[in-house]
Amino acid sequence: MRYAHMVPGIFRARPNRFIASVEIQGREETVHVKNTGRCRELLVPGALVWCRRDENPKRKTGYDLIAVEKAGRLINMDSQAPNQAAREWLLGGGLGPVADLKPETVHGDSRFDFSFTLDGRTCFLEVKGVTLENGGICAFPDAPTERGRKHLLGLARAAREGYGAYVLFVIQMADVISLRPNDRTDPAFGGALREAAAAGVQVLAMDCAVTPQTMALRSPVPVVL
Repeated sequence: MRYAHMVPGIFRARPNRFIASVEIQGREETVHVKNTGRCRELLVPGALVWCRRDENPKRKTGYDLIAVEKAGRLINMDSQAPNQAAREWLLGGGLGPVADLKPETVHGDSRFDFSFTLDGRTCFLEVKGVTLENGGICAFPDAPTERGRKHLLGLARAAREGYGAYVLFVIQMADVISLRPNDRTDPAFGGALREAAAAGVQVLAMDCAVTPQTMALRSPVPVVL
């Protein structure tokens, strides 16, 4: 996936989860933050960030905050990017030759990010974007997510019914060591992830090649349950 009209800036403050104050070309701008998560370890005053300029005159903000540099590592924090990158990866054969790829598919009482056919079997896949990292160890989630827990339980039910079921953690940075559930922040999600894995859900993690203008899935990352 690719962004146009990217400009660097210096993060100054985040008054609420939707907007931030960023210095761009010597001028302080109010920008839209494309991630409603906490991201406290990323958005620290003085951090180098990359913003996409939007020239739509009807918008209240002229920029979207897309990426941030942390300790020399560029991290994409656009919450919409993981699904777009996952779609490109699936179409490129990341899991094999998939057919009938569809977004936002309802099965039972769950809505999954993707459905597709692989080796004649109907499959469901849920994508989770990961930006929380410490010393190369990544964790999900960065805040409690009841919705995420329900997705995992829905995938577990689908797996027990004979469908292919996958959860794909898209780590929005490169060169990390492993991914693990953030049991300290959300033990219920960690329990649901282990339950899903035991039911036959394939738990996958991929890191990404990230530039200010692009993000693409790159290499598998070990998942430590």
